[in-house]
Amino acid sequence: MKWKPGRLRLLPLLLLLSVSVRVHCVPIERDAAAATGEQDNKEGVAEENVDTGLYYDRYLREVIEVLETDPHFREKLQTANTEDIKNGRLSKELDLVGHHVRTRLDELKRQEVSRLRMLLKAKLDSTSVQTLQMDHASLLKQFEHLDPHNQNTFEAKDLELLISTATKDLENYDAERHEEFKRYEMLKEHERREYLKGLDQEKREQEEKRLQELKEKHRQHPKVNAPGSVDQLREVWEATDGLDPQEFNPKTFFKLHDTNEDNFLDEQELEALFTKELEKVYDPKNEEDDMMEMEEERLRMREHVMKNVDTNQDRLVSLDEFLRSTQKKDFSNPKEWETLDRRPSYTDEELQRFEEELRQKEEELSRRRENLQQEQQLLQERSKALELQRKEYQQAVMEISKRQKEPEAAPAESLNQAAADQPAADGQNLLPAEPPQNLPVHT
Repeated sequence: MKWKPGRLRLLPLLLLLSVSVRVHCVPIERDAAAATGEQDNKEGVAEENVDTGLYYDRYLREVIEVLETDPHFREKLQTANTEDIKNGRLSKELDLVGHHVRTRLDELKRQEVSRLRMLLKAKLDSTSVQTLQMDHASLLKQFEHLDPHNQNTFEAKDLELLISTATKDLENYDAERHEEFKRYEMLKEHERREYLKGLDQEKREQEEKRLQELKEKHRQHPKVNAPGSVDQLREVWEATDGLDPQEFNPKTFFKLHDTNEDNFLDEQELEALFTKELEKVYDPKNEEDDMMEMEEERLRMREHVMKNVDTNQDRLVSLDEFLRSTQKKDFSNPKEWETLDRRPSYTDEELQRFEEELRQKEEELSRRRENLQQEQQLLQERSKALELQRKEYQQAVMEISKRQKEPEAAPAESLNQAAADQPAADGQNLLPAEPPQNLPVHT
């Protein structure tokens, strides 16, 4: 789905639901002359497909797309503020939208409910009873962005739940990303240790020395300006915009980097400003530079600027907020920026707990593998037994079929043969086997 500049008006008011939390922008190369002549390029940037990272992202986008087709709702949207949306006033305007809009929203909700039902069924089918009981709350949590009691129509409560849930999820998303990065760093350290354990002493010492040299090499980078400071912005003004740093003008700078011309700097547009600073520390061609760390650094920079500039905490920087931030003392005399290579991402205790967690998971996987092997062996034995029974059954069927095909005389011949094999009847069996010896001779 493509997003036009006007459409971004709704998402900033929804606490920037349209801001990408996964895709990071590349620097915008331009010069002063092109700043006013790239309207088409700005339009293209604004229409990029931006993913919020939410598991109901598509549903959120389609609802907003449909709502903006209604003139009344769009008019109310232009005059609404963040508080109007948070307290549910905007949701009440849903009762006044056109019938075709409500019909389409009803259809979207039914599709979303159907999708969630399929997702829930798949999890139920693949989860044991014990695990399901433990994870029941998280399964139900997937319905928080809509009213599950009314599964056929989209009402004001659905819009209110969608806004509040998306707001809460996005507010927590950065914290989740930091936690994921910490686990990534601990896993990297764990794998490094395991790799060194597999080497003999001489090779281990050589590899430890090599890795330490790479670590020190990474630390030897130019000074990184504090994000949002005058030095950092002037560097962008000169290197990216091609303008004289001595003629730096905050208002002009804001206009140059408001790429979608909505009079706000959103999180994507802010993160694009930090590329020059990040290039001082990270190069994808260098073995010692980790691009995952670069993205974590970018996130930290954006959070730092938002904390100091975004006074109303709507996850957007307005022109007024930006200009007021340039009047602060920290703008000209900021604290030295501490990059990730100067600060630990985790403690020793956290690493120990993480490695213990990995060990337990490995043991659990080992137990499952043994159980599967035992089940496989049992199935093979059952298969052999069934094959033996099948062969015995086939042999019995063949014998019965053979008997049915023998001629009718066969029973009489069998009886004669049996009689011949039996001892003679009527006393014949009393005759001696040999003639008597020494009988008297008569003349």
